[in-house]
Amino acid sequence: MDTHELSESEFQQTLGHPMRRLGAHEEPPFDFWPYFDAIPAEHFGAHDCSEGDVEWVYQEPTDRFQHVLVNSGDRNVFMVLVLDCTAGKVHGHRLLDLNKEYGLAT
Repeated sequence: MDTHELSESEFQQTLGHPMRRLGAHEEPPFDFWPYFDAIPAEHFGAHDCSEGDVEWVYQEPTDRFQHVLVNSGDRNVFMVLVLDCTAGKVHGHRLLDLNKEYGLAT
């Protein structure tokens, strides 16, 4: 399966304001785990997201893109899968390290 690591610019294009947090009870629009399993190990850096724990999911205002944040073993670090709900496929992925981006304490 082909995967696509999103650049910062590509990732930003999938965001809208305000992003709406979805409830834990909501089902994803399709099964994205085969894509997740195909992401090359180097795209995770030194972070381990192998438990597949998802606590946060956000929908952008047009309902096209959904951001699924797969937890890592490190606080505030996630592998984000960007789901294209219109196309019914994963648009791409990006490692999101909020510690680095916002200077958060680890």
